[in-house]
Amino acid sequence: MQTARDLFSYRKYWAKRLTPAPFLPMSRAEMEALGWDSCDIILVTGDAYVDLPSFGMAIVGRALEAQGFRVGIVSQPDWKSAEAFRALGRPNLFFGITAGNMDSMVNRYTADRKIRSDDAYTSGAVAGKRPDRAVIVYAQRAREAYGDVPIVIGGIESSLRRIAHYDYWSDKVRRSILLDAKADLLVYGNAERQIVEIAHRLAAGEPISSTTDVRGTAFVRNALPEGWTEIDSTHVDTPGPLNPAANPYATEEEMRAASAPMQAPAVNVVQFHKRRPTPEDRDRTAVRLPSFEQVAADPVLYAHASRVMHLETNPGNARALVQRHGDRDVWLNPPPVPLTTKEMDSLYELPYQRVPHPSYGEAKIAAYEMIRFSIAIQRGCFGGCTFCSITEHEGRIVQSRSEDSVIREIETIRDAVPGFTGVISDLGGPTANMYRIACKSKEIESVCRKPSCVYPDICQNLVTDHAPLIRLYRRARAVPGVKKVLISSGVRYDLAVESPEYVKELVTHHVGGYLKIAPEHLREGPLAKMMKPGVGSYYKFKELFEKYSKEAGKEQYLVPYFIAAHPGTSDEDMLELALWLKCNNYRADQVQAFLPTPMTSATAMYHTGKNPLRKVTHASEDVFIPKGLKIRRLHKAFLRYHDPNNWPVLRAALKRMGRVDLIGPGKHQLVPAYQPAGTGHAPEGGRGYKVFHTVYADRPRLSKSARANKSHPHARAKPGSPVGRGKRGGA
Repeated sequence: MQTARDLFSYRKYWAKRLTPAPFLPMSRAEMEALGWDSCDIILVTGDAYVDLPSFGMAIVGRALEAQGFRVGIVSQPDWKSAEAFRALGRPNLFFGITAGNMDSMVNRYTADRKIRSDDAYTSGAVAGKRPDRAVIVYAQRAREAYGDVPIVIGGIESSLRRIAHYDYWSDKVRRSILLDAKADLLVYGNAERQIVEIAHRLAAGEPISSTTDVRGTAFVRNALPEGWTEIDSTHVDTPGPLNPAANPYATEEEMRAASAPMQAPAVNVVQFHKRRPTPEDRDRTAVRLPSFEQVAADPVLYAHASRVMHLETNPGNARALVQRHGDRDVWLNPPPVPLTTKEMDSLYELPYQRVPHPSYGEAKIAAYEMIRFSIAIQRGCFGGCTFCSITEHEGRIVQSRSEDSVIREIETIRDAVPGFTGVISDLGGPTANMYRIACKSKEIESVCRKPSCVYPDICQNLVTDHAPLIRLYRRARAVPGVKKVLISSGVRYDLAVESPEYVKELVTHHVGGYLKIAPEHLREGPLAKMMKPGVGSYYKFKELFEKYSKEAGKEQYLVPYFIAAHPGTSDEDMLELALWLKCNNYRADQVQAFLPTPMTSATAMYHTGKNPLRKVTHASEDVFIPKGLKIRRLHKAFLRYHDPNNWPVLRAALKRMGRVDLIGPGKHQLVPAYQPAGTGHAPEGGRGYKVFHTVYADRPRLSKSARANKSHPHARAKPGSPVGRGKRGGA
């Protein structure tokens, strides 16, 4: 595995004597109170500024501040002019720009492309405080404000758009956001390591045009550097049609031309010699993807490029990627080296105020209210779910904090966060139970190119020991002043059943009545396209859950999440799922159709109709895509079979499918034949703010005290995970 310089080993910048600030300043008055005449770095974000490590700009800002830099925040600026970008003056080093914890398009639009009515990351939940494609707009305004200041873009929106990508909202392939934003650098993934190195190099007088060797960054260049070798992606994984039958009358020259692999135009491609490439070769090798123009014109090449990109995501063996856009190359360096436990601890224990900036007064910020008593214990996910952007953003290697660091944060919350009632609402991350789970060998891990460690089965090299997490749970609930520690992050149940002791610990002590898990579907067709385990694992977990709940004398319920209209899902698949839901007395409160977010494998399926989980050719597997508003609404209607407004469309579908036997009043039937007065008009679009495909079981009403307790995980719908750790199905 690659090594990296310790994040906190740099010599502190001279302004260290002027920091830290109580809050990173958002006005000139705050700067003057701190004795600052200027900011070294100004971070621009589409979110309200909450000084909590669950918010991207806070953790990046505090990480830079810890290096001695003076960091200012421009939060949700008025983008209609450049004036708001001059509020803190000219930054000495660079602008750092992000759309916020969520992609701005996912934040504003539902899966049906309807405008959302609120924004959980804005004070008072006011919608419309950020523009569409916020990174591009903010970068353009920052350039207008100070044309000579370097611009570095990052966050989830930039990270998932670092190469040519399918854009669901415009229904076309767009070029890299780096070009549209006219930025100098793009940092992808959790960017602390990259942004700290960039800041120190610029502070030392290095021009930003020279910072082309930082892992986890993307930039534009015009030619292959001297000493580098380039290989075409078609040598990594050959796309295209099956070879036609040989022409017996062709000349040798014609036969060679017909069998030549597809290559990007006007690019000299050099292949390796026959020997196996060494690590030194890999470090000076770039894989050329099909150009923007090619992937925009040919869906098969798009799927091929997506497949190759996903093969080059392991920091231990990834090579640089190059993609031509017109007459320029977008160059992606390999992913950053994951943070160590020591670095993670230091980051999460910086001097956060743990509350929103005082300028918001008494106004509520919904995302903060939901996670102010939760703690991130890990990053990354090796699940590889195709609809999920966590692995594309954070990577597949799980990075965990130490037990001591987590306990110290619990004590800080207890002592410093207003309104703490003794309940920690979550100890988790992208997944609740991957804490300290890793490959048994660093050497094996560093050469692996598998997209998932748990699909189709749990890898034999994965150590699934939950003992460290069990110890952490026990220590956490023993902290004086802590009454309850809940687990609100989704549990990876196929991992959990490997450790019945963990399931017992979880169910006995850490479930607040309801536990969310995500089977997503039941049938093998959709599950294979999602890279999710079969329903057998769900039943095993359910059996353990019910057994240990009974032993603990508790009435507790599983809350399964399902997704509608995912690539590979037929009407028959959704019908079977609806019948299963009815048989098990589940009634979905809110559902979410699949939302194609840039860069995920499922989005490549949605756009191309091909399966990039296997070698892609014109003759390779075609994937059925439930595309179009009519079929997407039908699939959502199957999940809400109990809603009379959906009965007309379901009856019509059942008749078309030859399943009229399912229309009637019987328990084995899906919908009745009658229609209640005043119903039959299904609501358009999603309602409310949803990121996860949230499905609630038909369950007893919460008690009055539980409904009043806003820290209770099911007192109201949770507005997605705002922990900057990537989002399922789109953020």
